[in-house]
Amino acid sequence: MMMYIDHTPALIALTILAALCVITMIAIGIKVGGELSRPAHRAVESAPHDLPAEPVVLQNTVNGMVELVSGWLIRGTPGMGVVLLLHGLRNDRSQVLGRARFLFQAGYSIMLIDLPAHGESSGERITFGYREAEGVKATMHYLAETFPSEKYAVIGVSLGAASLVLSRLSPAPSAVVLESMYPTIEDAITRRLQKRLGPLGSLLTPIFLWQLPIRLGITADQLRPIANLPALHSPVLIISGAEDRHPTVAETQCLFESANQPKELWIVAGAAHIDLHAHNPKEYEARVLAFLGKYLQSRN
Repeated sequence: MMMYIDHTPALIALTILAALCVITMIAIGIKVGGELSRPAHRAVESAPHDLPAEPVVLQNTVNGMVELVSGWLIRGTPGMGVVLLLHGLRNDRSQVLGRARFLFQAGYSIMLIDLPAHGESSGERITFGYREAEGVKATMHYLAETFPSEKYAVIGVSLGAASLVLSRLSPAPSAVVLESMYPTIEDAITRRLQKRLGPLGSLLTPIFLWQLPIRLGITADQLRPIANLPALHSPVLIISGAEDRHPTVAETQCLFESANQPKELWIVAGAAHIDLHAHNPKEYEARVLAFLGKYLQSRN
């Protein structure tokens, strides 16, 4: 005699469990998305005494809204050139003070800013380079008015590098240094989620990307620095750590291939996603000064 077993209760239980797992993942993804885009406002300490920094607050109108970009201007030797320094994600202008010191000692004028939604600059959400690019453009416009006879360079770290490339500056700077820049937002978010949550963190990437238009009013296609690099007609030095996982060396190689000539690549031995200047200050300073000197002090 054949016995009939009703599997319906087990199937219902499995369906409910699967639904709960999906709901939990969505809830975690939404929470993580909110955390990653949360503004990083903070008071910035006064400029150190060894740097003659002038406080600067720029007003920039974006979509009818007035936004403020806070920073410091350090005047160097006339004719040497001006370098704009852009910090990384969830940091502020103080992150790049070490770079400002050696550049000022070399004679350059320096501008350090807090990117929008960071430090003392205004902004409701971090947008991974999209609206931060507006702060870069406003600052470059200010520098062009303040130093009409000088050449300009930009050094961008991580988010700062992406903001520069996404800004599509015109005219292009005379030299650009891109450090630890993500190629696409998909790559950047996947790496960060894996770092926080392990290998399964990448499963939340589609949930994060789905939130971009809703939470920030932008799409993933607008956050692809690698697609914008061919439009950057500046000599470029691309730097990344050999042990970095966001971006990886392979991703950095792809960025380098996408950039226009003249270009240089430096993979920093032993470095992860850290301050590359602090990791090896002697070699960093030698390479960056040689690169800037080649294009900012030339007569062309």
